[in-house]
Amino acid sequence: MAEKILMKGNEAIAYGAIRCGADGYFGYPITPQSEVMETLMEQKPWETTGMVVLQAESETSSINMVYGGASTGKKVMTSSSSLGISLMAEGLSYLAGAELPCVVVNVMRGGPGLGTIQPSQADYFQAVKGGGHGDYKMIVLAPASAQDMYDYVGLGFDLAFKYRIPAMILSDGVIGQMMEKVEMGEMKPRRTAEQVKAECPWALTGKTPERDRNLITSLALDPNVQERVNIKLQAKYKEIQENEVRYATYLAEDAEYLFVAYGSMSRICEAAVDQAREAGYKVGLLRPITLFPFPEKQIKDMIPQLKGILTVEMSAGQMVEDVRLAVEGRIPVEFYGRMGGIIPSPDEVLDAFVKFFKK
Repeated sequence: MAEKILMKGNEAIAYGAIRCGADGYFGYPITPQSEVMETLMEQKPWETTGMVVLQAESETSSINMVYGGASTGKKVMTSSSSLGISLMAEGLSYLAGAELPCVVVNVMRGGPGLGTIQPSQADYFQAVKGGGHGDYKMIVLAPASAQDMYDYVGLGFDLAFKYRIPAMILSDGVIGQMMEKVEMGEMKPRRTAEQVKAECPWALTGKTPERDRNLITSLALDPNVQERVNIKLQAKYKEIQENEVRYATYLAEDAEYLFVAYGSMSRICEAAVDQAREAGYKVGLLRPITLFPFPEKQIKDMIPQLKGILTVEMSAGQMVEDVRLAVEGRIPVEFYGRMGGIIPSPDEVLDAFVKFFKK
C-alpha cells in the first residue's frame, strides 16, 4: 500500500526531490517557501541517498550553484519566492542559453517590490514570458495541490532532461502552506556516474578515451553563431508546444461558459462552478497544468460551444492575455482578480460571472 503523509505543499517539494533521486538542492530561505529547505535539512538525505543540500549565501549564489551542478548532468534544483526568483533571472537565462536541465520552484508572494508574504499569482509573466534577458522559455508547471507539488518535482526533472531546458514549478503561498495528504511514490535511486555519462553525453564529466572534454557555455560572440543558437532554441520550444501541453477540465463537456484558472485559483473556481451549476448556469473549468506550453489549442477547440470565458487570477490580469490570444476575439473574455495577497472566494467569482455575462 502506498504511504500517505499529511504535509504542507512546501514539504511535499522536499520529499519529492529526495524520492525522485535528486542529486542536489541549493537554496536560500524566504517566506512563504522556507519549509522546502527546512524539510530537506530535517530529512538529511545526504546520509541516505547522498543528495547534497546547501544553503547558499544568496539567491544569486544558489542559481549559479545550480548552473554548475546542471553542467555535470546532475539532477539539481532550487526554490524561492518571487523577489528571490528575480535575483535568479540572470542565472536562469544562462541555464536556458546553455541548454541545461534543472528544476526551479517559485512559491509566489505579493508584490511588486518587497510586497507581502501573502500569496499571489503575479509572477506569471516572469515565468512564462522569460523573466531574464534574451529569447528563451522554460517549461512551467502549475500545481494545484500538495500532491501536485510532490509529483511535479519528478515530472519537472523528466521534462527538463528530455529537452535540456530549465523547468519551473510555479506555485503560490496557498499551495505551499496548505496541509493535505500526499501519496508518496517509490524511492528512485540517484543515477550512477556511469549512467550520467551515458544519459548526458553533453555533460562536463571530464575527458575520456572516446572524446575530448565538453564545453558548456551560453556565450557566442559571432552573431551568426548566436542566431543559429536561437533558431535551435526556438525549434525546441515549438516541439515542446506541440507535445507537452497538459491541462485538466471540470464539467466542461456541456459548458456554455468557461472559467480558466490555474493553481490555487482553479480550486476556488471549481467550487464556483458547482455553485453556478446549482443556480442553473452551464459553467465549466479549464485548468492549465502547463503554463508553458499553454493549452491554446484546447481553448480554441472549445470556442464553438462557448458564449464567454472568465479568467480568474490573484493578479491584475496576466494569464488572461494568453487566453485572449487563443480566443482571437471570437467570444468575450473577461477577467476577475484580487491583488495584495487577498484570495477571492467562490462567491466572488460567481458574482463576477453574473456581472459580466448575466446582467
